[in-house]
Formats: sequence, structure tokens, C-alpha cells
Amino acid sequence: MNIRLNKRIVAIHTKIIFIWKILLRKIFAMVCLLCLTLFAEMGCQSPSQHRLEADNVVEGIIQEKTRQVLGQAQELNIERPSDILRRRLLLEQNLVYATEASLGSDHLPLIKHWPEANYPEAKSSLDPALILEKGTALKISLLEALEIGARNSFDYQTQKEEVFREALALDLERNEFRNIFVGQVESLISTDSTGDKTRSGTLNSGGFDVSRKFKSGVELSSSLAIDLANLLTGGGASSLGIAGDATISIPLLRGSGKHIVAEPLTQAERNVIYSIYEFERFKKTFSVDIAAEYLAVLKRLDEVKNSEENYRSLIASSRRSRRLADAGKMREIEVDQAYQNELRSRERWIRANESYKKSLDSFKSLLGLPPDAVIDLDRIELEKLVAPTTQIKEEIAREGELQASQKTPPADAPIELVEPSRDNAGPLEIEESLAIRLALDNRMDFRVAQGKVYDAQRKVIVDADALGAELTFFGSAELGQRRTITTADLDNAEFRADKAKYSALLTIDLPFERTKERNIYRNSFITLERAVRDVQILEDKIKLSVINELRDLLQARESFYIQARAVYVAEKRIKSVGMFLESGRAQIRDLLEAQESLLSAQNGLTGAIVDYRVAELQLQRDLGLLKVDEKGLWQEFKPEEIEDVRK
Repeated sequence: MNIRLNKRIVAIHTKIIFIWKILLRKIFAMVCLLCLTLFAEMGCQSPSQHRLEADNVVEGIIQEKTRQVLGQAQELNIERPSDILRRRLLLEQNLVYATEASLGSDHLPLIKHWPEANYPEAKSSLDPALILEKGTALKISLLEALEIGARNSFDYQTQKEEVFREALALDLERNEFRNIFVGQVESLISTDSTGDKTRSGTLNSGGFDVSRKFKSGVELSSSLAIDLANLLTGGGASSLGIAGDATISIPLLRGSGKHIVAEPLTQAERNVIYSIYEFERFKKTFSVDIAAEYLAVLKRLDEVKNSEENYRSLIASSRRSRRLADAGKMREIEVDQAYQNELRSRERWIRANESYKKSLDSFKSLLGLPPDAVIDLDRIELEKLVAPTTQIKEEIAREGELQASQKTPPADAPIELVEPSRDNAGPLEIEESLAIRLALDNRMDFRVAQGKVYDAQRKVIVDADALGAELTFFGSAELGQRRTITTADLDNAEFRADKAKYSALLTIDLPFERTKERNIYRNSFITLERAVRDVQILEDKIKLSVINELRDLLQARESFYIQARAVYVAEKRIKSVGMFLESGRAQIRDLLEAQESLLSAQNGLTGAIVDYRVAELQLQRDLGLLKVDEKGLWQEFKPEEIEDVRK
């Protein structure tokens, strides 16, 4: 009877152990499932999801910072469209290209182990609606050139990516002060035969950690671990382990305080602002460079036209001299002079043509377009600038008639040189002191230089803090126990606060050896002095550039009126010499010299007009008053706003 009862008790005990093992496995499975779910939600994302998440974070940062420094949120998209003009020209004009990389990253063949099958992907753009027709050149206006440059230029794309990179770096610094979660699940099977008995078993463990660093320097961390150890030998004992711990670290001297701990974050915030300032400055400079090169190409095209007209005129003069010589009214040596000038004009015409083509190819490269693309610029942009010369020529003609009616002073009469006046000054020819003040108040690069002085000052404070003693308080608490295969035969662990381990530690690092820190601290003052000098150097450069650009405006304006008069005189001279030549009262050399003077004056007039316009744009750029939007289009400074500044 007792034997049967004992057997029943053993059987019941065995069943209880079996049921307990099943419950433990279910509990462990639930914990593992929970950890896996958290892992899937928080960390198990596809590469595409990670990339899109980074894009969203950066977009938020850039909008936040542009609103802070520019007064309005701006978007910055670094994804290059697949149908930008560069690619369209390569394909639709059948231009030569080397590899698929020439067309863009979305045309690259996917290599082995590529993480995203659909990225980079083809995306349409908002490029200007430029229609490419086979066999014809693409004509672009100045405004279209600005937009094309913003979408196709390699340098423009690089500048946008620099802003993006700084925003990514800021997000990484911000992550230092967020809650950091870590989850881990592992399963181990092992056999140990080094002892008297061979022990085989399994260990299933799950852990979850969370940590947080505060801007005061305090660091907190805690973890929870669950173990299920099960022996496969020796009766198959099993045990559940559960353990948790929490630690705290508080710096009390060196390395404490928000201004020290959060300094990398502060610098990252400011670096994003600097990159935005630098990008805004780049947009202004880039748009002015495009306009200057655009007008320079048109100026060379105008020189081609002038050289062509001069060439035709000299051919006609050579023919006329030949006829006059055949009629006995001109010497043969004068015929040779006319022919020599005809040859020189042909060489000049060819040189002007080639110079124009080279400048046009260089302009294409500036925009990020293939240099072998077939493109023409719109001459109307130059005609708009040249249009006022008609009225000025009429004024010069009236002045000439008035001077002809007046008595000319004798040669020995006193001569008074008249300085250039401001009677015909343009709206941007403002006072020097006002222009300098505007530049120093609005230049983005000057703001960056000033900001770096403040950065250097903060660096001095941080490096000074590193010289002191380090006093840190550590505290920790441990609850429960872990289990391994070797402790699988122990009782299940209990998670009880009254049976926990608590400890506290106070450490101090006395500042006996601070040679490295001392030298770093001393160098921080040198860095500060350099930052101050950089501000002073840039300030002087800004003043010098503004002063020179105001002088360039005045010089271009005076040159404009001088060359306009020269064109009027040369045209008048050609008419007179032509009549005198027919009557035998002039030599062919006089006509040739008059034609040479006309060509020089015409080129000089166009050059002065272009120089004045470019100087206006450069002055607005260097005053920091030229605004450029995300499409690359500019908004020029209005002259009436200058009056508001004066007041």
C-alpha cells in the first residue's frame, strides 16, 4: 500500500514538474515574442524605411532651421530627377556618353546584394518646359538658365548635400540625449564533459535595456533579463532566472553642466545654420556667375556680328579700291593696304567666332550641361540692355550740333578736367558708407565668421573645464538572479525588492596630470584669436569688394557714354571719308582707320553695357541683398528700399 502511495506521489510530482516546465516555456515564449515584437516595431525596418525615416528627420530639421535663420521654412530635396535637361540632351540630341553612370544613378545596373531594388528610382522633375526638336538648337533665356543651373549644376547639388549632411550629423548628436532601447534574444545548447559528470542543456535568454543621458551629465541605465535554463541530463532539471538592474552616474565637477555636456549638440545645431548660410551665399554667387557668363557669351556673339559687318565692309572697301585703281584714281599701294585689312578682318572674324563657341561651351559646363549639346542663348537679353543707347546717341548728336555752332576755345586756353558726376548714376550707385553698412548687416558668410568667434569662445570654456578635478557619483541596484546551464538545478529566481543589492560609489580624479588638457586649453585661445582675425580679414575684404564694385559701376557708366560717343563719331567719320574718297580728297587708309575705330567702339560699347549690368548684380550679391529662391530664380534689390535703409 505504501509503495503504491509513494509511486502515486512521485507520479504527481513528476506531472507538476512537467506542467511547471511547460508554463516556464510559455512564459519565456511570451517574453521572447514581446521582445521580437518590440524589435520589429523599433528596429526591424527595411533599408528603404530607414532611408525614408532619415529623409523625414532631415526635412524637419532643415525646415526648423531655415525658419529660424531666414524667417520662413524652406525645403531642400537632394533627389536629382531623372529627366533633368542634362540627360534629355544626351538622349534626345544623340550625344556621346561613356556609361550608364553618365545618365544618372537610376540607370545603373543593380549589383549583387543591392539593398533596395527600386532605389535610386526614376522621378520626374519640374524643369522648365523646354521643348527639344531634332536638328535645331535649344534656345534658353537668362531666367531659364538660372533654373537649369539650379537643377543640373554639379556644384549646386553638392552644396545642397552639404546642408543635408550637417542635418544628419545634428540628428546623430540629438540621439545622444534620447532614450536608447536595446533588445536581445539568444538560445544556447551546450555540453560540458570536463567534470565528473557530463552536463548537457539549453539556455534561452531574453534581455531588454534602456538608457538615457541628460544634458546635465547624468546618465541612467536599466536592464531586465529572463533566463530559462534546462538540463538534458541528470534528471532534466530546469530553472527560471529573472534579473534587473539600474545604474546612475552623476558628474559633480569636471564634465558637468549643460554648457559642457551638450556642447557637441550645440555645435551641431550651429553647423546646420552655417551650412544654410553658406548655401544661401552660394545661390547668390552662382546665379550672378550664370548671369555674368550668359551676358559674356552674348557679348562675344555681338563681337562676332560686329566683326562680320566689319569684314563685309572691308571686302567692299577692297573692291572699291580695286575699281578706283583700275580707273587710275588710286595708287596700287593703297589697294594692297585695303586687301591687307581685309585679310586681318577675316582673321578677326574667325577668332571672334571661335571665342564665342568656347565661351558658350564653358557656359554649358557651368550649368551642368554637356559641352557638346546644341544650345543657343537668347539675344533679346542683350538687346534689352542695348536699347537705351538709341536715345543716348540722339542726345550725343544734339550735343555735337550744339558744339559745332559754338566757337571752339583757342588751344592755349586753360583746360579744366571734369570729374565724373552722379547726374546719370544708376539706382545702385549709392554712398560708400551706406553700401558697406548694408554688406556687413546682410552678408551670410560674415554671419558665419562671426558665429565661429562665439564657437571658439565656448571651446575655451569647455577646455578650461577639462583642467579641473573629476568627481563622480555612481549608484546601482540589482534585483533577482540570472540562470545558466550550471545553475539550472537551483530554485527559480525571485524578483524581490527586499532582497536586492544596492551600492553607491564616489570617485575623484585629482588634477595632478593635466599636460594634455593644459596644451589643449592654451590652443583654444589661439583658435579664438584666429577666429577674431578671420572676422577682421573678411570685414576688410567685404569693404574692399564693395568699394571696388561701386568704382566698377562708375567706370562702366562713364565707359558706356564714352563708347557711345566713339560709335557716333566713327559712324560720322566713315560717311565723311567715303565721300572724300570718291572725290579724291582722302586716302584708303583714312577709310580703313575709320572702320577699325568703329569696330573697336562698337565692341567697347557692348562691353561697357554688359560690365555695368554685371557690376550691378555683383554689388547686390556682395551687399547680401540679392534673393534667390529654391528654383534658382532671383529677386533683385529694389532701389526704393535703399531710402528706407537711409532713414
